[in-house]
Amino acid sequence: MAPFLSKRDLQFQLFEVLDTAGLPQRSRYADHSCEVYTDILNLAYNVAEKYFANHTRAADLNEPHIEGGKVKLVPEAKQAMDAFRDAGFFSAHHDEELGGLQLPWVVMQAVQAHFQAANPGTASYTFLTIGNANLQRVFASPQQQEKYMRPLLEGRWFGTMALSEPHAGSGLADITTTATLREDGTYSLSGTKMWISAGEHELSENIVHLVLARMRGAPAGVKGISLFLVPRYRIGVDGRVGQGDEKQSNHVVLAGLNHKMGHRGTTNTLLNFGEGGETIGEIVGEPGRGLAQMFYMMNEARIGVGMGAVMSGYAGYLASLDYARDRAQGRLPSNKDPHAPAISIIEHADVKRLLLRQKVFVEGGLALGLYAASLVDDLNTGPEVQKADTALLLDLLTPIAKSWPSKYSQEALSDAIQVMGGAGYTRDYPVEMYYRDNRLNPIHEGTEGIQGNDLLGRKLTAGQGRALEVLLERVQTDLKAAETLEGTTEIRAALAQAMQDCTGAIRSILGKAAGLSPDLFLANANSALEMVGHTVVGWMWLRQAMAAARALAQARGDGHFYRGKLQAARFFAVYELPKVKLHADLLASADTTTSDMQPDWF
Repeated sequence: MAPFLSKRDLQFQLFEVLDTAGLPQRSRYADHSCEVYTDILNLAYNVAEKYFANHTRAADLNEPHIEGGKVKLVPEAKQAMDAFRDAGFFSAHHDEELGGLQLPWVVMQAVQAHFQAANPGTASYTFLTIGNANLQRVFASPQQQEKYMRPLLEGRWFGTMALSEPHAGSGLADITTTATLREDGTYSLSGTKMWISAGEHELSENIVHLVLARMRGAPAGVKGISLFLVPRYRIGVDGRVGQGDEKQSNHVVLAGLNHKMGHRGTTNTLLNFGEGGETIGEIVGEPGRGLAQMFYMMNEARIGVGMGAVMSGYAGYLASLDYARDRAQGRLPSNKDPHAPAISIIEHADVKRLLLRQKVFVEGGLALGLYAASLVDDLNTGPEVQKADTALLLDLLTPIAKSWPSKYSQEALSDAIQVMGGAGYTRDYPVEMYYRDNRLNPIHEGTEGIQGNDLLGRKLTAGQGRALEVLLERVQTDLKAAETLEGTTEIRAALAQAMQDCTGAIRSILGKAAGLSPDLFLANANSALEMVGHTVVGWMWLRQAMAAARALAQARGDGHFYRGKLQAARFFAVYELPKVKLHADLLASADTTTSDMQPDWF
């Protein structure tokens, strides 16, 4: 079985870069300790290795299909879900009275990373169910939580998010699914939803769909959208759905399966609501607030997608690293002796370059995803005086935490294939599968274009520009703290320059905003995304370099591991951070090359 995760790096990120060890000082986590977190992570690794990684290839080769009117999956998928449930992971971060362990969100994200790395297709069912329950915990009524959320936390029912429609993918303002009020206060839903992951299966007793729909008479656009809880099967007065033929359909009908290039173990569905009878649902919160409520789950999912991308890229990196150590081929250019034995390809400079690129992308992406998760914990349990700034920073980082790892893990996987040569293209090795799996992530939960518009059009201007100031303050604090640490010179200098270029470009384009149409203002939003993304990941590498430098100064732990971190930080400084200036110049100039291009010229 190929390696899928570095336990050592995960421990480093959680307990040496982040202050996860200090979380038990907060009252919510008072019963916790580093030992508790380590035991939970070890449990996650064991479950992921035994029940998820064992069928990754089988699920890829045997896609979900319809048999006898039911969606059939490989049998190992059900065993994996049962093991995940028995380990208590569906509810682990929730309150103890809800059956949870009150795990910090950063630890929960680290737990979930194991399953995303081992088998992203099967892990999707857990990912969506947890997100669905989290949304209900915030917005659903106590009665709805008891009825719909508790079975999700118990792992008996699973959840989805049903947003897109065949004619309106990311354009949610144009959805046409309708909800009609019934005499008992529930709603009858009618319409079609497309690309609904985990929308139909036999892994759980019931499926709870979170559905965006427009109430009859509601205004056009996003202000007319409401959110509804819609079960696959009708729920009895006892809160149960019956067994086998006793289950009463709620007329959420599978109209077809979509077959994607990756994540093939996840059913992806076209669903018709109201086909053959009434589909009955309950509204969540107030009418017209549906999209705002759904963004709670979508923003969580965006960070989760980024983490999933990281873990696919990480698994590919580890596979290519093992291959490079074992594969003997060629000699160094300085060795002209044809009789000399071939060397491991990891000795060749260009292979080292390809491996270093992978290392900085996946370990930098992991640092970013876990840092974003730690901000969620700070928002929930940190000092009250800091929460406003924490919220602004988390909002600012969310589009980056989704899009940057999705793009650069794909580059890492391309490099992994390159390291492995012809072997990388074959199914004898898992990297080609990881490559296909991750190619979905730049699209999942919003394209790069959507994330760029969000970053430039909303997040960088949030709080009258305070979000950018918070980021700058935190980077400057770390730059100052690193001044006396040996081995951080290159990353400090490169990050300081990148931050200067980045903030200068942002202030320049914002200064021109009044004289630009919205179309022109956002024309180079991708450059803002690339520029800020690379700068933020450079910051993540500074933080890792600082932790490594301190460990080496104290002669603590594995010197090779820490020197590898410092060398990777240096690589990111020399090879990657200079790219920030290109995008900064494009953004600051308000370049019109793309906007001036006419459709007829293609």
